Amino acid sequence: MTTEDTQYAHQPVMLEEVLDMWFSQSEGFYVDGTFGRGGHSRALLSHLGANGRLTGIDRDPQAIAAGQQLAASDSRFHMVASRFDCLPQAVEQAGRPIDGLLLDLGVSSPQLDDAARGFSFLRDGPLDMRMDPTQGESVAEWLSYAAEKDIANVLYRYGEERKSRWIAKRICETRKEQPITRTLQLADLIESVLGRNEQGKHPATRSFQALRIHINGELDALDQVLEQSLETLAIGGRLAIISFHSLEDRIVKLFIRDHSGRAPKGRGGLPLGDELPQRLEPVGKAMRASKAELKVNVRSRSAVLRIAEKVA
Repeated sequence: MTTEDTQYAHQPVMLEEVLDMWFSQSEGFYVDGTFGRGGHSRALLSHLGANGRLTGIDRDPQAIAAGQQLAASDSRFHMVASRFDCLPQAVEQAGRPIDGLLLDLGVSSPQLDDAARGFSFLRDGPLDMRMDPTQGESVAEWLSYAAEKDIANVLYRYGEERKSRWIAKRICETRKEQPITRTLQLADLIESVLGRNEQGKHPATRSFQALRIHINGELDALDQVLEQSLETLAIGGRLAIISFHSLEDRIVKLFIRDHSGRAPKGRGGLPLGDELPQRLEPVGKAMRASKAELKVNVRSRSAVLRIAEKVA
């Protein structure tokens, strides 16, 4: 396997489902808001016509480099180095509304596999977790000064960690003796608090997820891009989002529901709150990876794909 083959060995999740349910116009304008290593983008380009256009967005330096290489070899593709909530700028640059927006949320396999990035609790590396290591503060820096209650709140809110207060207390006790700067150092600390009670799940899973979401502002970015999609999608344009945990999927599910005229009603069928005009229509039901994909791509086991079409 060549170096390039290794670089792009990452398997895009639910690729067939995305292309079948989301792609509609060979000459359309599409945005892959989470380019990663370009798995979804490369497949989409193979379906696009000569006048079709695809913009990839990512803030990870390695993903940006991969996207720039693709742009150099295919004039239909353009790479943007940014967080994915930059849709107005993408539309302005393309001069046309979006026919399809794809978001594959969370952290990618190449990021997890690179110990130097600090995302994995299974590999020792610097406790970083920034999608863009050149911007903002690392998890280690934040944990060095954050108040105990703030740490507990992040672990509970973004990781749904029931023992968040215990973990936060242990972190603050430990940092008085030595700084917490390594991934395995934090993972071992969390395991010392929680033990190994859940079969098949590392005790640090929820906490690492929570810290990553917090340090990268991931849910704020998701809220922003969903609102932007209402204005930047063309009529008939489709939004496809792959989520990997309940917090992300709940945000996407409720957004589509509320903008599809399906918000819950009270007595007499009256809306419980301000009723929003219908802008979206769900395309099918939430989908999960097939048994065949699960056999070859373990990352897809928790993936949920939701698609909606802009109708007004």
